Amino acid sequence: MPVLVVWMTGGLTGCFSTTRLVVKTQAPSVYQTYTVGQVEQQISDRDRAVKTLNAQVEITATTGGGKEGKLKQYTSFTGYIFVQKPDALRVILQLPVIGSRALDMVSWNHSFTLMHASSHGNVWVQGTDTVTTPSKNGLENLRPSIFLNSLLVPGVSANQYVAMTESTRVLHRDLRRKTETVEPIYNLLVLQRTNGDLLRMRRVVHVSRVTMLPFQQDIYDDQGEVVTQATYDSYQTYAGLPFPTVITIWRPLDEYSLKIVVTKLILNRPFDPDQFQLTIPPGTPVQKLQ
Repeated sequence: MPVLVVWMTGGLTGCFSTTRLVVKTQAPSVYQTYTVGQVEQQISDRDRAVKTLNAQVEITATTGGGKEGKLKQYTSFTGYIFVQKPDALRVILQLPVIGSRALDMVSWNHSFTLMHASSHGNVWVQGTDTVTTPSKNGLENLRPSIFLNSLLVPGVSANQYVAMTESTRVLHRDLRRKTETVEPIYNLLVLQRTNGDLLRMRRVVHVSRVTMLPFQQDIYDDQGEVVTQATYDSYQTYAGLPFPTVITIWRPLDEYSLKIVVTKLILNRPFDPDQFQLTIPPGTPVQKLQ
């Protein structure tokens, strides 16, 4: 037996082995370690700390993908996003150069009123957060709740459950040098009980273990498909709270994305009572969106 061992380790590996280069992984030397309860608490505390949001933004929409075989990027709009919890939202987009309103949307209590400019004058639309008749144009399926659930990573409610896994994400890959920089992450799974002992996936919040801030959120529908994927980049501190200044909302089933760049942000400043009011002129036709 000793003869065989020597031959296997010395003769076989020395004569028949080959060596090839693979990607060398580089990881940060310092990162955080927390329990699932601590990660959930941080996310929920950060959500509770924001009561109102007043953001000056630049929004760029892109439609298309694998289904269409092409991508179409629209002209960027500047504008404003106002949020008052629990569910009040106003989005104002301005026409380039002219500066007049291209879109004005107010939402509260799961319903919304929207005005958008057209070549024939302003068009008024009303609807709810629920899409009953999906449009082939993905942007027409955009609802206020998508903004609310993506801009601010919601905390975990009392009727939800959490679990957590660990993994890594690639931050940078250098194919020429065959190196990649990776970062340890936590994946917080947010689940909700349905019938009996069945649990349904609602969200997965991906958190950097270096900064302990969310960098991505996946939102699931009742069929277990990802309907919204939001990414968060370039955090800055406002009123003592970290907030991403680049937010990208991707809707894979509708095949459209919105890139929101925050150029100015005010948190937790009270709004005037009429901030979330949008009055339809008397006698104006209103399109009901299903």
